Amino acid sequence: MSEIIKTENLQYAYPVEEGQLAVPVLKGVNLKVKRGEFVAVLGHNGSGKSTLAGCFNAIRLPTGGVCYVDMMDTRDENNTYEVRKTVSMVFQNPDNQLVATVVEEDVAFALENMGVPPQEIRKRVDEALKAVGMYEYRAQAPHRLSGGQKQRVAIAGVIAMMPRCVVLDEPTAMLDPQGRREVMQVVRELNRKFGITVILITHHMDEAVQAGRVVVMHKGNVLMDGTPREIFTQVDTLRAASLTVPQTIEVLYDLGRKYGADLPIDALSVGECADILETYLQ
Repeated sequence: MSEIIKTENLQYAYPVEEGQLAVPVLKGVNLKVKRGEFVAVLGHNGSGKSTLAGCFNAIRLPTGGVCYVDMMDTRDENNTYEVRKTVSMVFQNPDNQLVATVVEEDVAFALENMGVPPQEIRKRVDEALKAVGMYEYRAQAPHRLSGGQKQRVAIAGVIAMMPRCVVLDEPTAMLDPQGRREVMQVVRELNRKFGITVILITHHMDEAVQAGRVVVMHKGNVLMDGTPREIFTQVDTLRAASLTVPQTIEVLYDLGRKYGADLPIDALSVGECADILETYLQ
């Protein structure tokens, strides 16, 4: 399985006013993402996770090192169009991505700018809206939709472009629990049903648990990289990086420390947690 994204000593510092020193945000990130992976990227505010996401789509260009997208160097302006066709972005606030007054027109917007033939646009728009469960709302005005529905429409616009990778930068941050569930269901299907590489930037542990791999960013670099079970059982390391762990693991970890019990702490679901506690209490 080849890599769709690869960074080598990736560095980024935001531009500052003349006479001021640039503050580095990314400090030499080395990371590989394989085609078809579902990767969650965690990190507290200021860890560099959103800046890293912007580098994957050439929104941000490295100030040091290099970022490759499907073997294309993002620093080369000749690659920018193909990079952005390969990696599409979904942001926190869906209102910032919705540009039309009708749902289906919004999904078609990028395709029209890409010069896709009208008949193909119609097909892609319908398929994308069905994929996110929003086909019946195709004639609705976006402003009449809930936050979760708006985000699903924004994702449909991405699906219609047929990218090979989707980067979602905290797409549920502004949503209620129901909206979060709706969006995460769509995100999982993007990966499982369509085989699209998914990179999810999030601060919700229950969302990261659903990924196949978790990357933890801290102070501009990769602190941890592994499966959810491998990452979330390292409770002390995560807490030192100002991060929490899934509640199931937190309960088992704290009970074990309080009562001196030798409890496994790798429960990623409520059911697994209940089974461990039941065995312990017998």
